[in-house]
Amino acid sequence: MISRRFTRTAMVTAVSAGVVAAAATVALAAPAGASTTSAASHRYYFKIINNKRDLTFNQLLGINSSGVIAGYFGSGLAGHPNKGYTVRPPYKQRKFRNENFPHSAQTQVTGINDFNQTVGFWVNRHGANFGFWCGSNGRFHQVDFPHAANASPQVDQLLGINDHGVAVGFYTNKIGNNRGYEYNIRTHKYSLVLKPGTSAHGLKGTSLTAAAINNFGVVAGSYVNSKGVTVAFVKKGRHFITFAKKGASMTQAFGINDSGVVVGAYTFGTGSAATSYGFTWTRAHGFVKVNDPNGIGSTVINGINDRGELVGFYTDSRGNTDGFLARRG
Repeated sequence: MISRRFTRTAMVTAVSAGVVAAAATVALAAPAGASTTSAASHRYYFKIINNKRDLTFNQLLGINSSGVIAGYFGSGLAGHPNKGYTVRPPYKQRKFRNENFPHSAQTQVTGINDFNQTVGFWVNRHGANFGFWCGSNGRFHQVDFPHAANASPQVDQLLGINDHGVAVGFYTNKIGNNRGYEYNIRTHKYSLVLKPGTSAHGLKGTSLTAAAINNFGVVAGSYVNSKGVTVAFVKKGRHFITFAKKGASMTQAFGINDSGVVVGAYTFGTGSAATSYGFTWTRAHGFVKVNDPNGIGSTVINGINDRGELVGFYTDSRGNTDGFLARRG
């Protein structure tokens, strides 16, 4: 998804090595511009959804079965701090609701469940990140993995939550490795999400981010393999499946629904030459490329609900980051 200043540090994808991509989903380009314009392809219709408080930078990160979307605006650069929000259908400006952790310098709302409970992270003026969940009553609760050997400044983020109140995220330790974890908002219990063979103790080992969890407890995310390449995974109990787009420099999974459809982005190249393509992935059918017609080569799919609706973002021809909702035609 993102180069992260204060954007989600852990983008993840699940991919089994060697799987060949399915047919591309986007065919027809739509005119760039209006925030309410729908774009059509032969598989999805795309709708731009941007908060008018900052039309230069919006990222849509999660969507529940009622169509309520979690996201934020603001690039994180000086004068443009991240500001969290949720937005309800029909996605008019009056349907945006601000959601920012009290006294935070920046906030991102990264996930939402069907009870309108949200998760995310907030940033203080020193650049430290702290996870949170927020109830439908608007009350915030900070969440940080306990007794962690944290990076300095601290990085701790929640990225997804299911209807059972189990959230997932990660923290970064002091040598720069991510440790994925689950947190139950009802029992207040934490548990690590690890690649098999990784010790729960010590600082070294696989750097892994847990990005999403469905109602069956299946976790999706990404990790850095032994070759230094970021690949995606899905995990349920002791079952751990790795998958990556063939030839990609990075594959990240960011969302998963109850049908086991994973969404994310894969990247070819590095640095200024890098291109990013959104995807859906299932174990049975592998990858299907999904790009907003206005953002081919710069699309990230970040969330999916049980109706198969997708949310994400892309960079347009003017260099702005635009949020979008995609529905099948």
